[in-house]
Amino acid sequence: MRLTLGIRSFLNSVNRLLKLATKPGRSELWQSIKICFLGVIVVGVIGFVIKLISIFMQGL
Repeated sequence: MRLTLGIRSFLNSVNRLLKLATKPGRSELWQSIKICFLGVIVVGVIGFVIKLISIFMQGL
């Protein structure tokens, strides 16, 4: 019985959340895309710098 109550309360919470959720506007979506793109670039640059340091250390 307790498991059923847990699932029921979870589904009620999900239902409330979906009622409050709205689609992002054009500007909000574009801002999220830019932030994600910037994060990918930062991770790529960090990886590139680590690779350069690794190549330099192997050369010594």
